[in-house]
Formats: sequence, C-alpha cells, structure tokens
Amino acid sequence: MNSMVVNQDIIANWEPRHASLFGAEIVRLKHRLAETGLFTREALGRVIERCPPSHFGLRARGVAVDDPKTMEGELGASSGMDAIRAIEKGRMWMNIRNVMEWAPEYNALLDRIFDEFEARMPGFKTSKRNLGILISSPNANVFYHADIQGQGLWQIEGSKSVYLYPRSDSFITPESVEKIVLRETSEDMRYERWFDDYSTIVDLKPGEMITWPLYAPHRVQNHDCLNISVTTEHWTRDIWNAYAVNYGNGVLRRTIGWRNGSTKAAGLHVYPKAAAAFMWKKMGRQIKGDVVKRRDFRIDVNAEGGRASID
Repeated sequence: MNSMVVNQDIIANWEPRHASLFGAEIVRLKHRLAETGLFTREALGRVIERCPPSHFGLRARGVAVDDPKTMEGELGASSGMDAIRAIEKGRMWMNIRNVMEWAPEYNALLDRIFDEFEARMPGFKTSKRNLGILISSPNANVFYHADIQGQGLWQIEGSKSVYLYPRSDSFITPESVEKIVLRETSEDMRYERWFDDYSTIVDLKPGEMITWPLYAPHRVQNHDCLNISVTTEHWTRDIWNAYAVNYGNGVLRRTIGWRNGSTKAAGLHVYPKAAAAFMWKKMGRQIKGDVVKRRDFRIDVNAEGGRASID
C-alpha cells in the first residue's frame, strides 16, 4: 500500500454527526483510496488478469434507463489494459467481485476501511465484508434496484449521478424485497420515469463515497467519461435481522398465505421468522447462485464499441 496513506485515515472528513446518520440516511464522505496506488489503471489491469472467471462479470446495456436488453460478455484473450480501453470506448459495465478473497492487498484495505468505521461508531460491528471493483463506460447505467446488505459506493475516476429513492411501498414493495432476499429475482425492479421526481440525486466525483439506507432503491447514470468505482458491502446484526424478517415473511407468504407480516427488524417476531428462513434454506428451496446465461460478446479493443459478438 502507498506509504502516503499509511498514517492517514481512508475517510478524510468524518464528523461525529455521521455516526448517527450512517445506515439511516444518505451520507456523503471524502476518501483517500486513490492514494493507495491500488486503483490506478495499471493496477486494475493486473487485477482483471488475476480475476478468477467465477468472480468476473461483464455486461452491455442499452442507453435508456428503462431499456430491458442486457448482454453478457467475457474477457476473451484481451489484456487487462486493453479491456479498460475497450470499456472506455464502448457501453459496458465490468464487475470484479469479491476481490478480497483472492487479492490479499485488497483484503487488507477492506479491513482497514471497516476498522475505521467501527472505531468511529461504538456498537457498529460488521461481518461478511465485501469489496468489488466496477469499471464502466461513458454514459453507462445501472438499472433501478435495491441491495440486501449495507452498501458503500466509492468513486475513483470519472463521475456519475446516483439517483436515490424513498424507502416506501410506492417505490419498493414488501413483496419486491421478499423476492430479492429469496433470490427469486435479480435486484432489478419495476421502474417508472416519474420515480425520478421524488429522487435525491448525488453527483459523485473522484475522492467521494456515498452510503444510503438499507433497501433504499437506487440507480446510477455515468457521466460522459470512463468510471472506476469501488463497492463495499457489509452485514451487521440489524441488517441480518431485517434480512431474516423479510425472508421469513416471504416463506410464510408462500407456504401458508401469511400477509401483512411486520417488517420491523427488532422484536420477538424476528426469531420465528429467522427459523422459517433457516428451514427454507435447509430444505433447499432457495435458488442458489447467479443464473448462468449465454455469453453474447467478448472484449475486443479494436472493434467498434470495444466488443465483438460471439456467434
């Protein structure tokens, strides 16, 4: 790790008020990830080449925020640097997942990030921490969706607009949350253009990060430049309780027709719902893993749009 940041905090502008806001409201902070040297284009080119195929995701999507067409891609024989150059000229979204599992230097960084958070927020204890790297094309977008764990989005290069929507039934129904936690669907959800009238838009620039409330729907629109971002994920006891409650509600809805179950992440109702979730998984009813899809294209820095079709 770059000696420039050894004795400096990764978070550059933490204030005491952030402790009560973190995880409950939209929080925007400044960071020093770029100073570590782990996220230069050259360093990321090497990461791409080291990435196990099971942790490598590549998609191409349409321009419109409600265009449903998605194509799946692969690296092929391209180098990591060629892949970055191809993404810069195309309309693609590369997701390098679970980097901490196979790159020790990024695991050390992930631990350092959450050690800082935990030191600043008494009682904030995390587990199942995750770090991913996103490399995406100018004007690329991520569809309207929600996540089941705590999230942070850290901007390294380029800029993007993050649209964050109210955490209410008008924008994400309990049934939608249940389908996501039960893995009956992807994190993408129904999106209507009028939703934007009620969104909070954050223009994220290099050296900034943002976190938001659990299950808050959001979408992302890149500006007209290559984007390099880092995602972090984490679980806490409260997040796990919320997951168990929504999972249990989904199981009960599907088995005995139970409706209008509480979604509060505290109280005695958490335990039977957690038990229902455990039994559902034990019975093998949950859909496991990502759906295997056909690969439609491969990276080709010399092709139009940076990719070539796979016949």
